[in-house]
Amino acid sequence: MAEEINYQNPEHIETELAKRGHIVTSWEKIGQVTLEATGVETSSYRIGLPSLDSSPTVFKAYFPPNCRIEAHTHACDYSEIILEGTQKVSGKWLYPGDIRVGLANRGYGPLIAGPEGVTVLVIFADGHWPAVTIGKGDGSTLGKTELLDRFSAATE
Repeated sequence: MAEEINYQNPEHIETELAKRGHIVTSWEKIGQVTLEATGVETSSYRIGLPSLDSSPTVFKAYFPPNCRIEAHTHACDYSEIILEGTQKVSGKWLYPGDIRVGLANRGYGPLIAGPEGVTVLVIFADGHWPAVTIGKGDGSTLGKTELLDRFSAATE
């Protein structure tokens, strides 16, 4: 019987990708982290080899009802797709199927989940996804440390 792949271990994923050329997983197998300050639940994986800074990074995140995330930016381009619920971004309401495309180092926010919460898929162009605080925010709603503890990111 084949050994079970540990989809939460980037080194194990890298080994399996090198051997097979592809893997099949699920959000459940990848696992998730719940951010203490906001209750945001998120999972992530890299497209390609997890060790490469150039590998795009995908996050699926659920923001609880009325959750507010302070204004911030990212050091890479990204795209966000609203899967379920609603979200207000920089004063504009987004709905299921809406796609938001953003450039690196351009601030936005706050993000405010609608009364039913919101589930989004965010695709970052590479491994430089960690949020960077802008404006008056103190970073407490970003969960950067918790995310970096669970999901690898490119080095600055």
